[in-house]
Amino acid sequence: MIRGRSCWTALIIFLLIFPTAVMSELDSGLSAKRRRMSDKVRKMFYHAYDNYMTYAFPHDELKPMTKTFTNSLSELGNLKLENLPREYNGTALTLVESLSSLVILGNNTEFEKAVMWLSENLTFDVDARINLFECNIRLLGGLVSAHILATESTNRFLQGTYNNQLLVLAQDLGHRFLPAFNTPTGLPYAWINLKYGVMENETTETSTSGCGSLILEMGALSRLTGDARFEHAALNALHKLWGMRSSLNLLGTTLDVATGEWIEYSSGIGAGVDSFYEYLLKAHILFGKEEFWRMFHSAYLAVQKYFRYGSWYHEADMRTGRATYWQLTSLQAFWPGVQVLVGDVAAANLTHREFFYVWKKFGVLPERYLLDHQIVHPTEKYYPLRPELAESTYYLYQATKDPWYMEVGEAIVNSLNLHTKVEGGFASIKDVTTMQLEDHQHSFFLAETCKYLYLLFDDSPLVGRNYIFTTEGHPLPVLSDWHERLPDVYTPPNMTSLKINTQKKQASAMSMQVCPANLLNPGHGGQEIESVCHVPDLRDDHRCLTDDDCGIDSTNCRRRSCSMAGYCGLWLFI
Repeated sequence: MIRGRSCWTALIIFLLIFPTAVMSELDSGLSAKRRRMSDKVRKMFYHAYDNYMTYAFPHDELKPMTKTFTNSLSELGNLKLENLPREYNGTALTLVESLSSLVILGNNTEFEKAVMWLSENLTFDVDARINLFECNIRLLGGLVSAHILATESTNRFLQGTYNNQLLVLAQDLGHRFLPAFNTPTGLPYAWINLKYGVMENETTETSTSGCGSLILEMGALSRLTGDARFEHAALNALHKLWGMRSSLNLLGTTLDVATGEWIEYSSGIGAGVDSFYEYLLKAHILFGKEEFWRMFHSAYLAVQKYFRYGSWYHEADMRTGRATYWQLTSLQAFWPGVQVLVGDVAAANLTHREFFYVWKKFGVLPERYLLDHQIVHPTEKYYPLRPELAESTYYLYQATKDPWYMEVGEAIVNSLNLHTKVEGGFASIKDVTTMQLEDHQHSFFLAETCKYLYLLFDDSPLVGRNYIFTTEGHPLPVLSDWHERLPDVYTPPNMTSLKINTQKKQASAMSMQVCPANLLNPGHGGQEIESVCHVPDLRDDHRCLTDDDCGIDSTNCRRRSCSMAGYCGLWLFI
């Protein structure tokens, strides 16, 4: 024991005497690790990309175990491969999805080759039934993002010139989307034929994400082309959807676009709803409209109040707020990334750690995990190379610079190489309990999973630039020209002025990226900046009958509980 104390004393003295040398050595080791890991992720990307180009291009996606292809966008519509027109070769989906990743990896030569091939060969004039949501986030988002990247720099093209070919393709695709919005409610059909529009007897059922997560791509397309119809259609659908929320500010999961009635009332932050929340916030950042922030803020408070249980999020009935399903879904892992964007970093960290715990338990993240039984869902045991945990890890590292998140990233990289890498690419996992593989390499593995892991270890491609990422990982620049023109004197309701160094500066929980954001405002007589995580108690006097009467504390974003004496407080943490 004495010897142990002596060792610690010697270490402390060494750190006090030689702090600069120690920090320099730590920084050097960290830099070496970043270089090693970014190179490892680069090799992962090209192993997946090269095998796609060899065995599957120009079809949609690679089947890495058999080294063949699948036209997945068409198959999503139940249009079997053998029934496709003979000349149909797919949409080169994985190539489109890889464009922004190629730029981030600095491969302008391959980017130019890909753009030129797409501009000369890709067509959407095909008799194929596709999913509107998937086609929007993957194809339209990929084309719009790549067009912007192509025009940002004159160094991207060495052999030829770029004349907006990708934007022409994107506009053509956008026009083919518009018939889907011709419904009594303005909510779009989930499925549409690229050549003939909405087919007879098409299903009218869609998801909240399916009709509420179109605004970024279609809004950006309108800003680039000057054709307002794309943004108007997406915005009209979003307004209609928001108007269908319950009195608790909750939405369901599935609905009927013809009647505007809910089909599934149970909802959460996972499949069927996830990107709806994400796009409310990101639309506010991208387009500067205050209405997006108001919608997001109301929805965020409702999520914190009715879905959150400690560091987990269950599902609940949109009408009553009562819990329905106690389960974790892999798509929920995007949520900490959204929380980082609004400054709720402490809550993001807690939830992220729970997801990583499940990842370590199985080696990957199962599609559905039953929280009440602590077991994998019996029929949803798969892991299709999803990116959401890597995405949130990247955001949390950017917010905190805590090297622990790089350790998380390294564990994810090692797991992917150990369990999913095959000779012909990276295969999905059919059963996480046995690590049985499935013959499918999804395009989002290149668009998102590899991209976020690479940026975690090497963010130099984004230094000095201001982007947001779509739900498919396609970067869109935040431009002042895309923001609403506001009056000279304008103070959004979620912002107050802070006087720092005698200069006035707009500040909010989101812009300051802090939680708690319950900070005194010296410039406005002690006015406080409201935290986005704060949910007030039901009663002003803080009296309560059950825990449901208590909210989320504004000082540390923890759930308050009802004491035996009938008062809300942080009793569980005393």
